[in-house]
Amino acid sequence: MAAHKRRNGFTLLELLVALAIASLIIVAAYGTFFSLNRAQQVAGNDMAQRRSQRALLDLLRRELSSILFRANDKQLRFLVEDRDVFGKPASSLSFASIAPPLEGAVSDQTVLRYQTLESGERLVLTRSAKDYFLDEKERTTYPVLEELDGFLVECYDGSKWLKNWDTALTPMLPKAIRITFTIYDNGRAVSHRITATPKVTGQ
Repeated sequence: MAAHKRRNGFTLLELLVALAIASLIIVAAYGTFFSLNRAQQVAGNDMAQRRSQRALLDLLRRELSSILFRANDKQLRFLVEDRDVFGKPASSLSFASIAPPLEGAVSDQTVLRYQTLESGERLVLTRSAKDYFLDEKERTTYPVLEELDGFLVECYDGSKWLKNWDTALTPMLPKAIRITFTIYDNGRAVSHRITATPKVTGQ
């Protein structure tokens, strides 16, 4: 009786099983890759947001410390208005300061305005600026912080903190200015605060 020759290769069933196992391994590898990539992107976005927050706080502190004020100059009016949007603090802040010159500006004396705009359930903080010496009605306006849950400006008169201040009515600057903004970080509200003291108290 002739001996059976041994066949080389795989059966169809073996190939299908191997293909299924390889597919599972590839799917798991891709899932892990995309999960890590997504986590890296989220971490990068969080770091970028924190850098923006620190930069904004530092900018506000420097600008508020360098306020320009003269009681008889309307452009140098210091104004804080208390507002809220759906129960969230949404102050507006107007003042003049020594700041880096704008493009096309003739000086470093800048008239500034910070105010919030609604964006769905959140707020966007914007910054407007114009040169003190240029007669411009239009200001350069751009967002400086998004996804806000609150922006509160308070002024210290020496005995208490106030949410409104107008040098057109009280011809003097507050002794200190406190700014608090609240953001959502990983699903929870986090508040950041600075306190600035104007270097001038011009009357």
